[in-house]
Amino acid sequence: MKRKLLAATSLLAAGTLFLAGCSTSSPNSGTANGSEGSGTGTVNLLGPEDPATFAPVIAAFKAKNPDISVKYSQVPFDQLNPTLQQRLGAKDDTIDVYTVDQPRLSQLAAQGFLEDLSSLKGQTKAAVPDAQYSVNLYQDKLWALPIWNSTQLMFFNKKALDAAGVKHPSIDPAQRMTWEQVVKDGKAVQAAGTQFGLLFEQVEAYYQLQPLAESAGGGSGITGDKMLTTDITNPGWEKAMQWYADTFSSGLSPRGVGGFQTSPVFTSGKVAYFIGGPWDIGNFAKSSIDWGVAPMPYFAGGSQATPTGSWSWGINPASKNKAAAKKFLEFASFDPAGNLATTEAQTIIPANTAATAQYLPKLEALGGDKSKGVGSLIAHENTETAKPRPVSIGYIQFEEIIGKAFADIRNGSPVSERLKQAAQQINDAWKQL
Repeated sequence: MKRKLLAATSLLAAGTLFLAGCSTSSPNSGTANGSEGSGTGTVNLLGPEDPATFAPVIAAFKAKNPDISVKYSQVPFDQLNPTLQQRLGAKDDTIDVYTVDQPRLSQLAAQGFLEDLSSLKGQTKAAVPDAQYSVNLYQDKLWALPIWNSTQLMFFNKKALDAAGVKHPSIDPAQRMTWEQVVKDGKAVQAAGTQFGLLFEQVEAYYQLQPLAESAGGGSGITGDKMLTTDITNPGWEKAMQWYADTFSSGLSPRGVGGFQTSPVFTSGKVAYFIGGPWDIGNFAKSSIDWGVAPMPYFAGGSQATPTGSWSWGINPASKNKAAAKKFLEFASFDPAGNLATTEAQTIIPANTAATAQYLPKLEALGGDKSKGVGSLIAHENTETAKPRPVSIGYIQFEEIIGKAFADIRNGSPVSERLKQAAQQINDAWKQL
């Protein structure tokens, strides 16, 4: 999840290629004619991660399936979507399995770039949380298998809170703080000498800001039977975005810091509350800051909502070795040991529920006493509060445009006016679909 949010610059190119080859009608129309193959031989895997990331799962699969080899090819993340569009569009059969950025699954399926895996619906639903199952569906068919998952947490600066006499938030989700309380306490901490009260790790990312609108009752921003109706000007969205704008205009949150440049601001002790991901636990454990962790807050009177989602893997319909590709895919998703192996080389939550149960205690141990209880918290969020990003063939255009709106809003643009402008821009982009 962390890496995928770094590459917003690739969205426009990918979206342009997509518009040329997609419609909202039958997915997999014109699908390339691949074949099952012998069920042995070589499976070609394509993705953006460093080869060391997937080496453990490839080795574990080979140990169980000595007649199948997996060859991994890396494509830089900012080139992944254009590369997939070009090669899959050309019915390139040298890709068997590829990594699928979950919000883009519906577009890839609509273009005929994913093999229908609906025969695995039952196994998938049994193996992963509901949000990880639903995000891999498009037009009631299953197009990929979930590999990784994510959530968001609120980290807090113990020293800063103590200096202001502010109580440490509880890690118990039943005692989750409200955003209103975060603002109040954050300002108190600022008054006691800490520079900033609140900072989001991904200040302009829909992934991290979607829960604000969801909690305020505004929904995901996309609705309708075909999920191509913009809904970002409702009262919930306006409330959430006005609250967000106010955190910057009041000086509670800093302007001029973006992307993943934000965590050093927290570890330097300049921020009271920091909204970040599980990947931050290991990094913060290496820092000198005295920190704790709590659930992501919600709006008073609203629903509790947290981000979710990451990567799935799918099969290229043009593959000449679908049987072997399917074996590898099932191992990496359904087999707890296989799914766990995909996380061995980096800090990322496995999608498989049984694998998650084995993984979370190890993640919690990274932070020692500072992260005590975080395993149970993440398990709770993944099943109880997770809000997947909307499944829409227009998601690429939506994410790019709304991200620019978030940037403008935090820099002072009037909320209502900017959301109306973004809605019109999204509608104009979707007219081409």
